[in-house]
Amino acid sequence: MRRVARVVLLDPDDRILLLHGHEPDDPADDWWFTPGGGVEGDETREAAAVRELAEETGITDVDLGPVLWRRRCSFPFAGRRWDQDEWYYLARTTTTATRAQALTELERRSVAGARWWTCAELTRTHETVYPTRLAELLRRLLDEGPPAGPVTLDTEIV
Repeated sequence: MRRVARVVLLDPDDRILLLHGHEPDDPADDWWFTPGGGVEGDETREAAAVRELAEETGITDVDLGPVLWRRRCSFPFAGRRWDQDEWYYLARTTTTATRAQALTELERRSVAGARWWTCAELTRTHETVYPTRLAELLRRLLDEGPPAGPVTLDTEIV
């Protein structure tokens, strides 16, 4: 089980930053997802969240908050199955310009860019977004604030 730290990054207008990914050899097989990635060595999940955000977006000026959600997922990608235990951290930033700084070779072949989304845009989209209930989760977060403790989301198997 791969340990993963993800970031629910919100700007001053409460927009969320999502990355646009696709299968390396099939750009038409695409989806949107939160920045983040695998924990390396003895790194903490918090450190992994900040590092991955910097590598994937160039954004380093963030206030990392609590773990909002935890999710287990399993999905095919780049010719293998990935089994992940994901923790989603809340973060805030005033920086909205993005520029990938240190993508891996696989990320260079499979990440097409980034976009800030409003909750309304997420609710209306017909594009694939992970986690699949992100619009609903974001709406609850914006309306009620962070949960008292991490919420365990349904396991997603694709």
